[in-house]
Amino acid sequence: MSSRTRQPQPGIRLHVDLDGDLRPHRSAKIEAHLRVDVAATGAPAELPAVELAVIIAVDVAERHRAAVRHALPSALRALPDDISFTVLGSGPEPVRCYPRGAQEWAVADQHEKRRAAFAAGAIPLHRDGPRPAGYAAWAAGSRALLAGRPLSVRHLLLITDGSSTPGESGLEEELEACTGQFTCDVFAVGADFTPDPLLTLAERLHGTAEFVDDGLGRAITAAIQRLRRAHTPQLPIEVTVRPSVRQIALHEKAPRPHRLGGLPQPRLPNRWSFPTYQWEQGSRDYLLTLVADADADPLETELQFAMVSVGDVHAPVTARWHRPEQSPPRASAGSCTVPTLKTTTVMREALRRGLVALQEQQWDTAERYLGQAAMLAARLGAEWVLEEIGEVAEIVDAAAGLVRVHTGVNTDTLGSMILRAGSRPGGPLTDIAYPSPGPRCRHCGTPAGSEARYCIGIRCGKRLL
Repeated sequence: MSSRTRQPQPGIRLHVDLDGDLRPHRSAKIEAHLRVDVAATGAPAELPAVELAVIIAVDVAERHRAAVRHALPSALRALPDDISFTVLGSGPEPVRCYPRGAQEWAVADQHEKRRAAFAAGAIPLHRDGPRPAGYAAWAAGSRALLAGRPLSVRHLLLITDGSSTPGESGLEEELEACTGQFTCDVFAVGADFTPDPLLTLAERLHGTAEFVDDGLGRAITAAIQRLRRAHTPQLPIEVTVRPSVRQIALHEKAPRPHRLGGLPQPRLPNRWSFPTYQWEQGSRDYLLTLVADADADPLETELQFAMVSVGDVHAPVTARWHRPEQSPPRASAGSCTVPTLKTTTVMREALRRGLVALQEQQWDTAERYLGQAAMLAARLGAEWVLEEIGEVAEIVDAAAGLVRVHTGVNTDTLGSMILRAGSRPGGPLTDIAYPSPGPRCRHCGTPAGSEARYCIGIRCGKRLL
């Protein structure tokens, strides 16, 4: 199968690459790199605060009150005027701290912010007694609250020390119900939290999970400022596939790793919509994976397997199956992009597994995974990974994947590093040299390959002139 790169229209770039000479069969995999560029031309510098609804939820035990005592009132006083907000404290179930009474939401002005900051000084926290309900309860409560505030941006800021019930049942089902309803950032405090559920919350709800030591107030303020910089609060990526495509998956790889959930479109069985959120000016990179039944496909013929649509911009995913006895054409200069996306994922996972093994005092396993992460980081030039490894191990030979774990590593403080490994934002991949686009169909405008005689559009198929 050949590798192809196109820039069909400004604002979206699509790179399709398949390693090696894959023979067509019933479960042939096609992997495409999708880059989406968003320009802020003509857009306001910030979203009006009146378009934002934010829940600040404090899931912290009483013994960690010092972590939020000053930070939370400071962050509330710094809220932009006109933003809708509510503050939740913790107990066996989420408890509303502000506003009080029957009113579920406050709209920020000087009076409301001053009262909220005063109330937050005595915010209820977990005490000895029944275990708190867990992260599923926080997600469910936030979903119910935000349902009554249908604004452009609806967001949960969850501050947690890990004292919620870890691994509780129902979290996956609740996150499924929350998908598309709101987004979430998680701030971890203390040293006793379990990273995995926090990473799950952030990934499924399109946010980040980070450890905050002494800058919690600034972190809350920065998160709200980031929400206001989102020129496009929600931008679905739609993928229309040909009937022979049996499976589809889309993962955001940069700037933040996310697995996107696809929503089938009613009455359009071959179209899937993948909601994405909080688009700032710049680029995002995605890995699109299709599994196709190629038994009946012709060989050496350019075929369209999908059409990717972002707003009014469309790009086809096209490729051709080659005869088994022939080698595919030489890959283009940009064809390393899909392997780079996949290698980056393996590197992050190796770093995370190495740190988890270190936390569990499995020294040999930790050195094996950290060595793999170091080797891939050296190959990709990911200096931040090498710096993280250097905190807990001596890098003997990064290129060879040889590391030696430091003696006396404080395994109780590795949670913050595990969060960074799983949720640390990264910049977009190095830009690709895109060739000039080929001709377009005069009937529907779909881009066509240089040798195509008929339009590859899913609903067109007319002869090209």
